[in-house]
Amino acid sequence: MKSKILALLGGTLLSASAMAGGYQVNLASQRQIGMGHTGTGIQTGTSSIFFNPGAMSYLQENGVTVGASALVSYISYRSTNFTSATAEADNPVKTPFQVYAAFSINDKLKAGLGAYTPYGSTVRWGDEWNGRFGLSELSLAAFYFQPTLSYQLTDKIGIGAGLIVATGSVNLQRQLPLQGPDGNEPGIELDGSADTGFGYNVGIYFQPSEKFSLGIDYRSRIDLKVEDGDITYSNLPNSATALFPGKTFSAELPLPATLSVGIGYHPTERWTIAADVSHVGWSAYDKLRFDYDQPVAGRPFSENQRNYDDAYIYRLGAEYKATDNLMVRAGAYYDNTPVQNGYLTPETPDSDSRGLSAGISYGFSDKFSVDASFLYINKEERTDTGEFSGGVAGTFKSVAYIPGIGLNYNF
Repeated sequence: MKSKILALLGGTLLSASAMAGGYQVNLASQRQIGMGHTGTGIQTGTSSIFFNPGAMSYLQENGVTVGASALVSYISYRSTNFTSATAEADNPVKTPFQVYAAFSINDKLKAGLGAYTPYGSTVRWGDEWNGRFGLSELSLAAFYFQPTLSYQLTDKIGIGAGLIVATGSVNLQRQLPLQGPDGNEPGIELDGSADTGFGYNVGIYFQPSEKFSLGIDYRSRIDLKVEDGDITYSNLPNSATALFPGKTFSAELPLPATLSVGIGYHPTERWTIAADVSHVGWSAYDKLRFDYDQPVAGRPFSENQRNYDDAYIYRLGAEYKATDNLMVRAGAYYDNTPVQNGYLTPETPDSDSRGLSAGISYGFSDKFSVDASFLYINKEERTDTGEFSGGVAGTFKSVAYIPGIGLNYNF
């Protein structure tokens, strides 16, 4: 029984952290969401702070952008073992946001500040489903703050760099395979905040002609550490308390580096076409170790392999200036999963993803405009054993509907 409890606990913790590393929320700009989240090789306004700091040096006006999305996701599960158990996650709506501000120091030098949420989700499976000993609920949030400088070397080349300051939090709950004093299963909850982590975002933007532009952007790996996260138990029987004296945990999570290359094509003054390819270094996430202040299920630590693969994201988008005040957009992308067979978990039932998007912008004046976007994500149905990650054997299917709105003010 002791070894079974330990295996379940270790696998769950590692899977929860995979949510932060293996599940990426690409919702950094309402305008760019409408274009398939392209933006590395074109000028995107204040959101160049995220997509390519080198392009920020070409801004003609000071500006502030505030935006948010409503992430509505659905995840279903079907057992492939000896039962016909099914479940659907009851996920609340999440609201990832972005805030950007850019200012001119002089004609060539620009300064900016960005705040955005590249990771974050909540999944609620409940305490009655087939995998409740792996997970009943997980909430994750990560926040990035990025002060940035950008300099226009020539009329055709701009460079930029930003310091990323990252922080976050995680809350995980699950049931224990025991019988509590009241006859119900005990529960365990892990709650922790990450120490501040640091990274950088650098970019080069090149526009050789009025019709063509290209860019390269690199966001570095960031290691987030949780120290003295709280472990609490509910309904634990007296006979099992000796196995669970641990009250705090610590762990380290690598958030992988991303290298993006993008091109822009402007066939006419009204059209902009963009394409991006991103390489995400998920192979940095090979394993995680969790250390406890006192033993949990008889062990002072737990460790599990993850062995993620590097992955690519392919994006395509277009924007059309219908009138002086109205712009319309559309885009698509394909995102390869980094999760190998045998490592799928109910926290992140990841698979290859396809996204379709659309968006509009309307300018009410020279200073004020509104962006609106909609993104549909469809992850391929995937059956997996989860044998190497402490996951739950079965078939998972995920879709998401993500409307968003943004406000822009130039001065």
